[in-house]
Amino acid sequence: MELNLHYFPYPGRRIPVVAERGVVASSHPLASQAGMQILQAGGNAVDAAIATAAALTVLEPTSNGLGGDGFALIWAGDQLYGINGSGAAPDRLSVDALAAASYTEIPTHGWWPVTVPGVVRLWGDMHDRFGRLPLDQLLAPAITYAAEGAPTPPMVAYFWARGVEAARTRHGPEFAGFLPTFSIDGRAPRPGERFVSPGHARTLRLIARHGADVFYQGEIAEAIDRFARETGGLLRAEDLAHHRSEWVTPISMQYRGYTVHEIPPNGQGIAALMALGILDQFDLVRYPRDSAAAFHYQIEAMKLAFADTFAYVADPRKAAVPVADMLNRERLAARSHLIGERANTFQPDNLPRGGTVYFATADRDGMMVSMIQSTYMGFGSGVVIPGYGIAMHNRGCGFVMTPGHPNQVAPGKRPFHTIVPGFLSKDGLPIGPFGVMGAHMQPQGHVQVIVNTLDYGLHPQAALDAPRWRWERDGTLRLELETPRHVIEGLAARGHQVVVESELGGFGRGQIIWRLASGCYVAGTEPRCDGLAIGW
Repeated sequence: MELNLHYFPYPGRRIPVVAERGVVASSHPLASQAGMQILQAGGNAVDAAIATAAALTVLEPTSNGLGGDGFALIWAGDQLYGINGSGAAPDRLSVDALAAASYTEIPTHGWWPVTVPGVVRLWGDMHDRFGRLPLDQLLAPAITYAAEGAPTPPMVAYFWARGVEAARTRHGPEFAGFLPTFSIDGRAPRPGERFVSPGHARTLRLIARHGADVFYQGEIAEAIDRFARETGGLLRAEDLAHHRSEWVTPISMQYRGYTVHEIPPNGQGIAALMALGILDQFDLVRYPRDSAAAFHYQIEAMKLAFADTFAYVADPRKAAVPVADMLNRERLAARSHLIGERANTFQPDNLPRGGTVYFATADRDGMMVSMIQSTYMGFGSGVVIPGYGIAMHNRGCGFVMTPGHPNQVAPGKRPFHTIVPGFLSKDGLPIGPFGVMGAHMQPQGHVQVIVNTLDYGLHPQAALDAPRWRWERDGTLRLELETPRHVIEGLAARGHQVVVESELGGFGRGQIIWRLASGCYVAGTEPRCDGLAIGW
């Protein structure tokens, strides 16, 4: 891969990081430094990823936390490993239970959308298989940030204020722990203001001392069970005790001679692979990167991919998900013929039925980690376990209540998941980890950074700097303010329902690390957030 590191087509952005011994890239500078501290202490890329992950739960609680889920792709030796750290619905959560409570869809807040949090078990399982340094050493930076405090950067403060404002509108005993845990005198921390989280420090110390098991069978599990019983929650100690991460075989798609890898369902990474398989039928470089035509073909391919994804993706342990058929290149080539010169509405193909942080690490031995974790919608469900700093996610919102749908809510079933890490390789050799967080923006972001890289030759920082688009399920096409006017007008002329978006954070936040032919790394970090790519 030939990348011109002097080419900056988009102004006012950052410089790519080049390093030899290792790189950590995340959405928070102190979290990146926590990972780098571990690399420099002799840890490997998995150790650094766990340290970064733990630090992010403290430093960026607006997007992730100990009560969330996570996934990872790990290149180790000559192989790519995948691990699914998402949790299942409690045994007491069912369509009948929701209907008895007069719900026609799953609420977004409170106990109803809370599934088993999987991220702590994910850390433990990654560490058991690949870790080099002891777990207490990996969690030490996060514990320090929680116990002694850390300043709040501008973008985190922006989303934190929104989260606290929303929390004030919720009432009920299940929400009583939020403001005492995540506010300062009832308000969000201001930019540059130090925030201390003693409950979070307490929980991290317990995990450091006893391992991940304490979250699922020990003191922490007992605290979660107790609070759920007291406040009308469905989650129980036995739900936590039964949880396991799952090591999975990554799925992939060939694109322009490279291989793009994703986590298989119940995640939506398959949508990015399908879109790339469709786009591989078009000669995109005929059109400038910043042209209405280039945007149009990517958007239409993504819409085709989403049509199938929303119809078929579910927990493959509980429903038949036709992954091979969805990724069949002949089928995707046929689907590509549905793309015309104007925006269209697509239906799923007739197949057999079947708020987030992303970060990446790499070490001097070539081990690389693509990792993502989330509490979903901002702080998640709004339920916080008092005294432990644990914000419970609301991943159950990913279920549907539609009878017969493969993703229909059921006890012990994992929901459709939006968070997906990505990885790029060529001819069996690793290029590196990449990801773009942000609900259904994620596969769209994956497609855009891969197209920017492989079709238009942009280095990691430029690939992240480029103006992005986001298609919504209601047909709206949102474009960033930086999108050139001729692209905006050209897409509108093709029939797209264009909205130029001024809202911060709507277009995802990504990180990229590529390994160069020299063996060194080049990395980029998201310009839309407070992040940092740091090399050694």
